Amino acid sequence: MNLRQITTKDQVDLKKVYFDSIQSINKEMYSKEQKKAWSSQAWENPNFNNTIINGKGWLINDKEKIIAFASRFPKNKISLFYCRGEYQRKGYGSRLLYKIENEAMKEDVEFLSTEASLLSFRLFIKHNWQIVRKEKIIIKNIFFERYKMIKILKR
Repeated sequence: MNLRQITTKDQVDLKKVYFDSIQSINKEMYSKEQKKAWSSQAWENPNFNNTIINGKGWLINDKEKIIAFASRFPKNKISLFYCRGEYQRKGYGSRLLYKIENEAMKEDVEFLSTEASLLSFRLFIKHNWQIVRKEKIIIKNIFFERYKMIKILKR
């Protein structure tokens, strides 16, 4: 497995990872309608491309296949954090989170924030992130719950 910085050439492959990650979530956590609305955002929400183009991110690939990625944009926010379903719970998320946090500390970023899904918030808690609040959002007229989270990097 290789860890490398994201480039704009990775956009289409990152959208595939994003889609796979969301579609692989079990139906007890998110409904079929929720997963459809959420996964469409890679193609319909301009913030996805903006984060890839203007953010700073890392990916893990296995030969030519991208299996996980994370990106910061703006510099103090993890705005994308996804892993293909078959590779989840194997340490790749932790590896990416460690890299993202260390890069942010090198840039003197004082804290990181994110909006974590019902699935990913446990990984953030494991790495000493704090829940600020649980929030509800609407994507394509469908309600979602997620966690606004933060981690202080400098003390």
